[in-house]
This record gives sequence, C-alpha cells and structure tokens, in this order.
Amino acid sequence: MDATPLPRALEASLRAALADTPVACLLGPRQCGKTTLARALAPRYGYVSFDDADALAQAQSDPNGFLAALPDRVILDEIQRVPELLRALKLSVDRDRRPGRFLLTGSANLLLLPKLGDSLAGRMAILELQPLTAAEQARKPGGFLAAWLGGKLKPAFAVSPQPSDPLTLAARVVAGGFPEPLTRSPVRARNWHRDYVRALLERDVHDVARIKDPRDLSRLLSLLALRTGELLNISTLSNELDLRRDTVENHLAACERLYLVRRLQPWHRHESKRLIKTPKVHFLDSGLAATLAELTADDWHDRRDRFGHLLETFVLQQLSTQAGWTDPELRFWHYRDKDQVEIDLVITRGRRTWGVEIKATATPSLADIAGLRRLAAQCGHDFAGGLLLHAGAHTLTLDDPRFLAVPIAKLWGM
Repeated sequence: MDATPLPRALEASLRAALADTPVACLLGPRQCGKTTLARALAPRYGYVSFDDADALAQAQSDPNGFLAALPDRVILDEIQRVPELLRALKLSVDRDRRPGRFLLTGSANLLLLPKLGDSLAGRMAILELQPLTAAEQARKPGGFLAAWLGGKLKPAFAVSPQPSDPLTLAARVVAGGFPEPLTRSPVRARNWHRDYVRALLERDVHDVARIKDPRDLSRLLSLLALRTGELLNISTLSNELDLRRDTVENHLAACERLYLVRRLQPWHRHESKRLIKTPKVHFLDSGLAATLAELTADDWHDRRDRFGHLLETFVLQQLSTQAGWTDPELRFWHYRDKDQVEIDLVITRGRRTWGVEIKATATPSLADIAGLRRLAAQCGHDFAGGLLLHAGAHTLTLDDPRFLAVPIAKLWGM
C-alpha cells in the first residue's frame, strides 16, 4: 500500500461541522482513524486523550475545573470514558456558542448510551467514521452510490475485460477496512483482528455495559461472526450460549455500542409492521467477521454459502459508509416477505425506495432479480430502481431499464 495517508471522504463533512457547530463529535470503532483525521484536520487544536489515566482522573474528579483549564479549541479523545464531562461541556457551550470549540472523538456510540445520548442535543454535530471503504483504499472519491441513485450508471460492456478472479474479490472482503491490518500479511492481519477484539473486551466494554464475564461476550461474537448477514434469532443464541435471553440482549447491545455489529431492520411498506419483523445482524467490518468465523480468501469456493453472507456484510459496509458522506438521509433495511422472498438491502429516502441484491456469480440472470421485482410491485411509483451487484465485468440492464446488473468492483472504481 502507498505509504502516504489515505484520504478520508468524511473530511469535508467534519470540516463543515467545525465551521458552524460548537461541538463536533467524531464517532466510530477504535483504530478506524478517528484521531488521525481529527489531528490532521485541526492541527492547531489542543489535544487530550482520556486513555491517559491522569487526564481521565482529573476530568472525573472536577469536570468543570478540568474544562476551564483547557485551550480555547481542543480535541477530546475517547470521550465515552468520561461521561461526567458532558454536562460541563453543555454548560460551557451554553455560555459561549462559537463554532468549532470542541472536537470530540468516541469509540462507543454515544446515542446508544443512556447517560450520554441527549447531553448535548442541539449543540453537537455527530459524524460517524467507519473503517476504510474499498474506494478509500483505492484512493477513489467513493461516488458509486451517488451515481447510481442519481441515475448516472449506464449499461457498459467492457472491452477486453480482465478475466474475473473471485479470489481477488474474496481477499478484499476478508481484509476489511481497518487501516493497520491492511498493511500486514493475511496471517498477521488475522492476528491483529483477534488482538483487537481481546483489547476491546478487556478495556472498553466496561465503559458501555455491565458484563459479568467478558468471555461470554467473546463467545457471542464468534457465533455472530458465523451468522453475519443472517436473521437475528436471540432464542437460538441463548440456547447455544446457555445464557438467559435478557443477558444475550444486553451483550448484543454492548457489541452495538462498541461498533462491532449492527442490526439491519426489516423493511415493510407500512412502517408500523417493521417493528414486529426480524432484523438481520451484520458485523461493521467484514475483515473482523472473517477472522472470527475462520474464513480466508481460499474458502471462496468451498464455503460459498458462508462467504455469500460475508459478501453481503462487505457490500453493506461500502454502501452505508458512502451514504454517510453523500446522503445522510438514506436508510438501510432488509426485505423478507411471507413467501420467503428476500432482498439483501433496501435503501430509502422518505418514500423513495431502491433494492440491492448481491450475488457472488459472474453471470447474473433474470432469476436473480425475483425479489427486486416483488419490491417494485409493492412500492409502485415509489420504487426508484433495483441493483444486482455481481462478480462479473459488465454493467447490464436486466429485462427492465429500472434493473441494473453492475460489477461489485464498481464500488471502488469511481
């Protein structure tokens, strides 16, 4: 990989937040590049990390005094470790609402933490930085999602295309997007992923939940890695782990707060019915899921079903992250109806609805868009388009100009 720092597409959004909001908060998993981006964007700001025991103790013992002694503009790193400081921040901002005073980073989702979620409501712009997308790794703008939703993708038959190599795609999927392991060999990258999870369970989980035995959380993560991209069944997990259902729910919530997994809620035309359908569970990073599920690129052919779900997680990671810097109003869902017809991803903006199917095949067919047809029929005029992402080389229409079959590689090619 090129040694120069990789550009982060969220930079423009963070710069805009610092220009018009007193507090900008950059959230995301540990080691995804938050501190690097914050310090590069605000090199003249003071800097305090609450991973430093002395700084943490001072902020906890006297939040107002600690804040009063800080520079005029400052980066406060790992803010989730000191919730006591947020009330002091609120009071300080209420006295002085100049934009760009505080740049916070956090490795836990503040909006999911009961004590922290509304402390700075209306005073803080929250942005989420995810692990590197494939487009960022390729130093591309990451404009695929915007191009598709804007109707700018057109059929294109590649001239003398390179032979499709599924192992190249598989290697990208199992690598994921955390910057550090991308610089390592596959074996050492997997070691990094394991050490990363171990460090979170030993150090960070106590900041977000009361977990009696972190080993139970580790076992849960291993099971979820084997089920990434599948329907979430709490009862089954409870039985397999020999834990109470409410304990599994508590552990799962901790994983969500630490940006390890996410629930993808079901789509239904009637919003009230979305609350009683089953969500899917996805890891935030496909590389982390692959390591915990003991999948390597060489398993592409022999463990195709498992790899298919991992590929869904990878694509969700790419598209949802691109949405974060291009169109934050987009929402992501999955679809499954009473006839067991499924769609991997449904994307909505208000009532406008798009569908995405993800296939590991290099030769897409009309049978692959049965779910997209069902979605289009249900949505009527609200249906805006369907996408079949595949492992081949050509962009094609499939029987209907609303349905496009597009190479997965386009995700990082534009």
